[in-house]
Amino acid sequence: MILNSIPARNIYIACGYTDMRRSVDGLAAIVKQVFGLEPCDRNLYIFCGRRNDRIKAIYWEGDGFVLIYKRLEHSKYQWPRKESEVREITPQQLRWLLEGLNIHQPKAVKKSDKLLFI
Repeated sequence: MILNSIPARNIYIACGYTDMRRSVDGLAAIVKQVFGLEPCDRNLYIFCGRRNDRIKAIYWEGDGFVLIYKRLEHSKYQWPRKESEVREITPQQLRWLLEGLNIHQPKAVKKSDKLLFI
């Protein structure tokens, strides 16, 4: 999937519902005005509509925005719905989300930044 190959510094998902009629400019305005983030920071911002079967993503490539739109035919995304919230997720959580899974996988092995010597 193309979203997994974007060299984004961070990945943010807009929780809640987003009007999928919005253009790049409308989505960038949400990032800046609602979430207080800078849309041109080379982060990946992902939005989901009310029907949970389509997403839009924007990414600043240095000279302009890339807009990605995906509509699922026979399934739905398990999208976090706490309104007016943005959440940073890991590349692994993005893969889970795009595969139709919840971004919280309680049985997944948690990686630690600390070294453990026995």
